[in-house]
Amino acid sequence: MKISIIAAIGKNNELGKNNQLLWYLPNDLKHFKEITTGHPIIMGRKTFESIGKALPNRKNIVLTRSIDPELEKINDIEIATSIEEALQNACLGALLPSEVFVIGGAEIYRQIIEKADKLYITHIEAEDNDADSFFSIIDETKWKEIKREKFSSDEKNKFDYAFVEYERI
Repeated sequence: MKISIIAAIGKNNELGKNNQLLWYLPNDLKHFKEITTGHPIIMGRKTFESIGKALPNRKNIVLTRSIDPELEKINDIEIATSIEEALQNACLGALLPSEVFVIGGAEIYRQIIEKADKLYITHIEAEDNDADSFFSIIDETKWKEIKREKFSSDEKNKFDYAFVEYERI
C-alpha cells in the first residue's frame, strides 16, 4: 500500500490559520476530490472538525490522542489513536487499497512524512503572514518532482497555483 500526503501550501509552506484553510481555490478542492475519492483518508481530529463531516466515497479515519465519546457517535468515520493504527485500519476491508491519503493537519503530516511514498502538493502563489500551521520543507534529497501542472488565476481561483507530485527518492 502506498502512503500519500495531499496538501495545499503557500510560498512559505503555510497550511492554515485557526484550523481553517488560508485560500479558497475551487479547482484545488476539485483536484483533491478526484485524487482521494475511492481511497482511505487519514486526518487529525482538528482537520475533521474543520471539515465538519465524513467525506463521501472514502474511508474516513480520524486520528486522535484521546477517544471523545461525541466523536465515536459520528457515522462514517473510524477512530485511531496512533499512526500505526490508522494505517492498519486503512487496510481493513474487502479490498486492499493501493493508496491511502493523509489529508492533514500539520502535526499529522509531520508524524507521517518519513513513512510517505508520495506527495501531492498544490503550490499556491500566495503568502499569509498570519498562518499558524505549516507544512514541512520538502527536502530535495528525499523527494523528486515527477509531475507539475501550472494554472493561472481566474475569476474563481484568485491565485496562480500548480499541482505538483513528488516521489520519495
